[in-house]
Amino acid sequence: MLEQGTISIHTENIFPIIKKSLYSDHQIFLRELVSNAVDAIQKLHMVSSSGEYSGEIGETEIQINIDKSKKTLSITDNGIGMTANEVKKYINQVAFSSAQEFVQKYQGNSDSSIIGNFGLGFYSSFMVASKVEIDTLSYKDLSQAVHWSCDGSPNFTLQESTRSSRGTTITLYLMEEEQEYLESERVKNLVKTYCDFMPIPIKMSGEQLNKQKASWRDSPSSLSKEDYLEFYRYLYPFQEEPLLWVHLNTDYPFIINGILYFPKLKPDVDVNKGQIKLFCNQVFVSDNCEEIIPQFLLPMRGVIDSTDIPLNVSRSALQGNRTVKKIGDYIAKKVGDRLKELYRNDRQQYINVWRDLSTFVKFGVLNDEKFKKQVEDIIIFRSTINSGTNTVETPVPQIQTQEGDVWENVASSSSGNSGNSYTTLKEYLERNKAIHENKVFYCTDEAFQATYIELYKSQSLEVLFMDSFIDTHFINLLEQEYKNVKFTRVDSDLDNTLLDKDKSGEIVNPKTNKTRSDSIKELFEKAINKPKVNIRTEALKSEAQQMTPPAMVLLPEILRRLRDMNALMQQQNLEFPEEHVLLVNTSHPLIQSLVELSQGGIIQGDGESPTGKLVKMMCQHIYDLALMSQKGFDAEGMKSFVERSNDVLTKLAEEVAK
Repeated sequence: MLEQGTISIHTENIFPIIKKSLYSDHQIFLRELVSNAVDAIQKLHMVSSSGEYSGEIGETEIQINIDKSKKTLSITDNGIGMTANEVKKYINQVAFSSAQEFVQKYQGNSDSSIIGNFGLGFYSSFMVASKVEIDTLSYKDLSQAVHWSCDGSPNFTLQESTRSSRGTTITLYLMEEEQEYLESERVKNLVKTYCDFMPIPIKMSGEQLNKQKASWRDSPSSLSKEDYLEFYRYLYPFQEEPLLWVHLNTDYPFIINGILYFPKLKPDVDVNKGQIKLFCNQVFVSDNCEEIIPQFLLPMRGVIDSTDIPLNVSRSALQGNRTVKKIGDYIAKKVGDRLKELYRNDRQQYINVWRDLSTFVKFGVLNDEKFKKQVEDIIIFRSTINSGTNTVETPVPQIQTQEGDVWENVASSSSGNSGNSYTTLKEYLERNKAIHENKVFYCTDEAFQATYIELYKSQSLEVLFMDSFIDTHFINLLEQEYKNVKFTRVDSDLDNTLLDKDKSGEIVNPKTNKTRSDSIKELFEKAINKPKVNIRTEALKSEAQQMTPPAMVLLPEILRRLRDMNALMQQQNLEFPEEHVLLVNTSHPLIQSLVELSQGGIIQGDGESPTGKLVKMMCQHIYDLALMSQKGFDAEGMKSFVERSNDVLTKLAEEVAK
């Protein structure tokens, strides 16, 4: 026997501390032991390339063996091996003043990474084993193989071994409660989880368990589009293909490699939960990188691999420091560079994926000033310009030059809104300077606000679609950036361009002593009977009045925003305000017919004439139709609307039948 002694620790026993304090997940022992085996093989290649070793390296690999009869699990490598003195140095002498001091220093926040320090990866094996043996032979000439054994106490034995092959075997005698690691499928799953991309073949019973190729370590120029897609499919099977990707590859001022993908976003995606896998030297560490990735990029997917990301001893948590912040800034910049590259080089593709990308970009602009400066000129909005109206001719779809506008018709965009155009805000303002300088008309719900959108389009007024959930906040930022620009939602008020200022409606009727506008306003006030609904009469400009709405509900911009803000702050559902404007289109044929029907005495004695009742119902019906563009009905409101619809249709049919 070469030696028998006590492991050099200045406390009674480090192993309980390892089990209870340093490692929370027992299964990571396999990751640590395989990582050590990979290190041993890579060190052999290093000494060989430096000329310190002239022997044959041969095919390097790691073997995992299970012996159920002995209840052992062993990991064997044909790497650099260890001499007796190296075993004493790296295994026996865990060189620190006390185990408690070590825990305090490295388990809490620290700027130091301790992966690989003190051989503690090896000691994780005592979480699952009652006894651990090391059988090793160094690559050095005339080395003597040695065998080390420890039962989890501070006592160990070190003696000569009959081993004849270079490398190391770690044998674990598994405890009764850890027998799951004798099952081959369990071990295979662990290798796939933690060691799948390690650069050395890992085998068991002749089968290679790891994928081995880490695409993120390759040069971007060596990878094809299909390589990137294949890698994504491997990481995220059964998912839609990604929109685009960013390859990270730098060694200064820190080392980081990786491939990040923009996925198609689904409504159920949790934007606060990271999807990116964290690796350290191709060793899997975590399923997410919340501490590294800027929050607005959390829904991205892919891999980040860095030896400069400080981890605690179990690799289960990041240690916050300046490097992490710098890495986050670097990733954000690389993402911004990739977006600008796509914008410049493939405008069509940029527009096609914008619907999904816009959430990342806008959230980033709201939360990261550096990122905002980087991408503010490539933020685009879907627009109604040249999207096909009665008054505007639709051009042939085209991509204009960089000096021209971004907008173009997209025959088949990912948003599904074919025939729509896209523009930057600066281009919108420049294009519309002569028509409505420093005004931006926008909509937030294409379906509900369709009536308003069509009205604007009929007068060749361009409307921007700001209809994602983040745009409510984004508009506020735009208003801060463009202080002289007024942003107006299409249903908040109507631009004077949309109104016919013909004064004929103001002529007083000698029979009633009222103008037509006065009569219309009075009709609707009596029919609706809601003091908080402000009736406003205007003539909408149109070549075909029957195509315009008879009435529209308007919500003043400031009041609507206050309502939205209060609902958000109080975490309440958005309630439709009682106080709003009903704009009645005095030029619409239906409204003009109502005025004619109402001429004469509607009130007869204590009741109403049949015509008067019909006029009242039709006013209420017109109001309900206008409300439909702003809100859905509750059960009672829908019941009343359906009943009134039936009554109006019945009475109209009776009138026609007379």
